[in-house]
Amino acid sequence: MKNKFLVLWLAGILGAVSVLPYAFTLQNDIIVASGQPLSLLIFAAIAQTAILLSIAIFFGLKLSRSLNLPVLTIFDSNNISVKKRWSRFFLLTISIGIVTAVLIAFGDMLFGQYMPQLIGVNGQVATWKTLFASLYGGIVEEILMRLFAMSLIVWIIAKISKSTEPAKNSIIMWTAIVISSILFSIGHLPITSALTEITPLVVTRAIVLNSIGGIAFGYLYWKKGLEYSMMSHLTADIVLLSIIPTFLM
Repeated sequence: MKNKFLVLWLAGILGAVSVLPYAFTLQNDIIVASGQPLSLLIFAAIAQTAILLSIAIFFGLKLSRSLNLPVLTIFDSNNISVKKRWSRFFLLTISIGIVTAVLIAFGDMLFGQYMPQLIGVNGQVATWKTLFASLYGGIVEEILMRLFAMSLIVWIIAKISKSTEPAKNSIIMWTAIVISSILFSIGHLPITSALTEITPLVVTRAIVLNSIGGIAFGYLYWKKGLEYSMMSHLTADIVLLSIIPTFLM
């Protein structure tokens, strides 16, 4: 597929815009306290993400190419029919996304016994906002954490270990998946801080719950491709942010 940079960058901008109603709802008190015009905050958020995405995609594509990690390969022509290729894609990614969401939801219930203030937060946000917010997780977070961060970690470990084919080395890949998953977890703490005080238990919750997704999505990126991790992440977020709060809470 030609011009993967442009495709990923435009998709990332869409994700960045889509999450704003959700993020501004959760951080309303902080926004009001800042005293800044909403239009300025929107522009700043989009501009910051656009620049960050440009850097992450540019280097991420270079790293993935050198490491032989698949990115958007489902669009490449192969011997499998288009219908069969896409049906397999959706079956795998949606299934893994649902299972991941269920595991996270179950873990959240366990932690919720000690942090009730974090239970049912998404149920207080309009469903359309949570649906749009899912695009951010599925697109932007996968670009930043898998395409860029995970690829960079694999590259660094490969250089240190002098591995010529790191994508075929399970130890290197699993190490990168775990490290990037922890970073992915820590990256969720800022928005959590708008809801509750950051304590060791809150950090533990973030690492445990988000690592479930991070490991699943990292494995998909490694074995199948970035588009697989994106779709699975999108599915998991839709279930967690929209379906469960709307129908099960």
